Amino acid sequence: MSEKFSVYVDGFNLYYGLKAKSAHKYLWLDLVKLAERLRPRSTLTKVHYFTAPVLNDAQAAARQSDYLAALKATNGSRIEIVQGRYQSKTMECRQCGGQWQRHEEKETDVNIAVSLVADAASKSIDTALLISADSDLAPAVRMASRVNPNFVTIAVFPPRRFSAELKTLMPRSAHLGVNHIRNSLLPDTVTDSTSGDSWGRPAKWR
Repeated sequence: MSEKFSVYVDGFNLYYGLKAKSAHKYLWLDLVKLAERLRPRSTLTKVHYFTAPVLNDAQAAARQSDYLAALKATNGSRIEIVQGRYQSKTMECRQCGGQWQRHEEKETDVNIAVSLVADAASKSIDTALLISADSDLAPAVRMASRVNPNFVTIAVFPPRRFSAELKTLMPRSAHLGVNHIRNSLLPDTVTDSTSGDSWGRPAKWR
């Protein structure tokens, strides 16, 4: 029987890795197509994409909205988009006493951990690809192995991202190569076959 696998994408970790490597050139990325390229001999069950809405930048928020809509239109139920949230935190300058608000992204690590451990416990898949270099996910990887000793988690590090802890913890790891990324982009225009709505690749992402 073909191995079944799912992919868990840390959206922020991947985004900043792609930007560090190639600016905005590869942000219009089809995550399902990428997953299938990474493991072509296995059966993809689902891609779980963990992100959070853009704040305080209307144009960036519009690009993100178009991208998420294009992903869903292209891949339907094969992709799950899990939105986190932000928490406001008051910061204070030690020298002048001035204060300002900073927004911290919350829930992504927890959402990834819950999804990973739940899939391991259900035994619905054999292998998990974790696209992240966030060492905070190490406890979730350990727990997934504990609840299902046959469950395999493989780290796929985004460009210019690396975690020695995750590499040591997992039986296999790899860096996400540019060739896989380049060959996994969405079409420049994505059209929903049901609604007829279309979304174009943002000019800034070309």
